[in-house]
Amino acid sequence: MTDPAPPTATKSAFAYMRLRDMIVSGTLAPGEVINQAVVAPQIGVSTTPLREALRRLEGEGLVRLGAHRDARVAPLTAQEAHDLLEMRRTLDPLAASLAAERRTDEDLEAMRAAAAAIDALPEEAGVEALAAHRGFHTAVYHASHNVLLIEVLDSLWSKADRYQRLALAERGRRSGGEGVDHRRLLEHVSSGDADGAAELMRRHVESGMDAMALEKLGPAEHQS
Repeated sequence: MTDPAPPTATKSAFAYMRLRDMIVSGTLAPGEVINQAVVAPQIGVSTTPLREALRRLEGEGLVRLGAHRDARVAPLTAQEAHDLLEMRRTLDPLAASLAAERRTDEDLEAMRAAAAAIDALPEEAGVEALAAHRGFHTAVYHASHNVLLIEVLDSLWSKADRYQRLALAERGRRSGGEGVDHRRLLEHVSSGDADGAAELMRRHVESGMDAMALEKLGPAEHQS
């Protein structure tokens, strides 16, 4: 039984959100053909809004459309993994720095709750760990109160989710060191230490699962 589309959402927007979730979560695997006749009834829409959703996802780089309306989930590539890491290495520290300068009491409360959710995870946590990890980082960059930066990081993190799942499959368990990083980052932001927050975030990104995914995929085309 399929879930009905929310009455306040257009059918194409609903199809976009559902299909995007299926791609990011790995329900639709990288490189998999998207059979529109099967997927449309599965998510509860007709093929017309589904095609509109596919065009939107193509613009985000998550779907590739062929000349004959063929659709396929975009593959994971070393080049995209490198580009994502390169951008996050710059933008996540910027967001952490701004968060240390601009955070409100509500922002700190959200960060503490997200950090507590990570600490509560079992050692063998899988996909739940990725969701909790993203929840903490989302709380950090939302505390930057820079609307454009938040939009860009939302998009980057949605693309990075697929690569982090690849790294998670290799690693098999979460690292206790990540929880330490999150607690220390919370301390930097809470105390208003912008430089400390930025530097810790940079190191965190460079040693995180995005970097692990790039190692698995190999060097990007323009890397030596």
